[in-house]
Amino acid sequence: MSHQHQHFHSGQRDAARTASADMPRVQTGALVIIAFAVVLFLLVQARFMLISLATAIILFSLTSTVINFIARQRLGPFRVPNIVASLIALILIATGLLILSGVLLSQVNTVLVTALDYTAQLPAAVAALFAWMGEDTEASVLNAMRSVDFSSYIRSAAGRAGDVTQGVVLVILFVGFLFAERIWFQTKLTNFIGDTARAERVGKIISSIIRRINYYLLVKTAVSAITGALIFLLAQVYQIELAVAIGILTFVLNYIPNVGSIIATGLLALIAHVQFGDPTTTTIIVMIAGAIQFINGSVIDPMLMGRALRLSSFGIIISLAFWGAVWGIPGMFLSVPIMVMMLVVCSHVQTLRPIAILLSREGLPESEQMLDAPIERDLFGQG
Repeated sequence: MSHQHQHFHSGQRDAARTASADMPRVQTGALVIIAFAVVLFLLVQARFMLISLATAIILFSLTSTVINFIARQRLGPFRVPNIVASLIALILIATGLLILSGVLLSQVNTVLVTALDYTAQLPAAVAALFAWMGEDTEASVLNAMRSVDFSSYIRSAAGRAGDVTQGVVLVILFVGFLFAERIWFQTKLTNFIGDTARAERVGKIISSIIRRINYYLLVKTAVSAITGALIFLLAQVYQIELAVAIGILTFVLNYIPNVGSIIATGLLALIAHVQFGDPTTTTIIVMIAGAIQFINGSVIDPMLMGRALRLSSFGIIISLAFWGAVWGIPGMFLSVPIMVMMLVVCSHVQTLRPIAILLSREGLPESEQMLDAPIERDLFGQG
């Protein structure tokens, strides 16, 4: 009896030790979940400001090289002061953003106004696409389409134009302050970290992020511009009313990975079908547009990107879905630059390196040697 009693108490002590050993893990897990919930709440609540700030940082990184180039220029015996170079770059950015937002808003407004004219024809045109499935299916689709108040959605979308203007103004302000602070960035970084060697390493990581995001945006801009131009020519050949608007929207939507090209092609197909009402013509236009999108997006784009962006395709979809849910359409545009930043940071933080392996395309995140090598070294696997 005494032996059984001792064995019982020994089991209780083992269970207590196991429970006490597991307690820190449970607490850590709970803290991680709470922290994630708090961060997610802040991301959603402050999304307008955070989207503007993220856009400003990307624009600032894109133009830092331009500022350095301007600052190296000489006017006779004098060199262009850094503040003058920053001011010139800020004026160029502000002008470009205002022009781009004005053109984009005018084209979106043209599409929305035309869409309002098409709302009466839209249900019948969409239902006709399902005629091959039988009259009952076509009638069901027609009834479903007629139950949707498209005009209210279109007017709601038009009412958000003011948000774009406010966002552009906020981005210009953020970029201006970033330019004003840039000359003291390295000093602040060194003093903040307190170790010159570590500050230099952090500076190299930041430079790697900037180089890779810049390269991604430059390639994406070139490919999107070619795609938009070809879609515009296609629309012109078939005399589609909104050829210019479709070309510009295709250019913009191609910045959204994977999904953007599908939306652009669907928009073209819908406009063409509503205008012509001929399924054969619509099918030909969609096939040509799909071929253009496929060649540019699946052949030319990856070829130019090379291995500079070792991003997992599945990771891109997850990032697109997450940032789209948190920040909406702007989050979709920013999803890849944010993923590039996460990949580079996690690659150089030992405890986060498993995350970098998951985010990378081949399970090969950035190595320490890549921080010192130019980006061209690993564009085509040479690094």
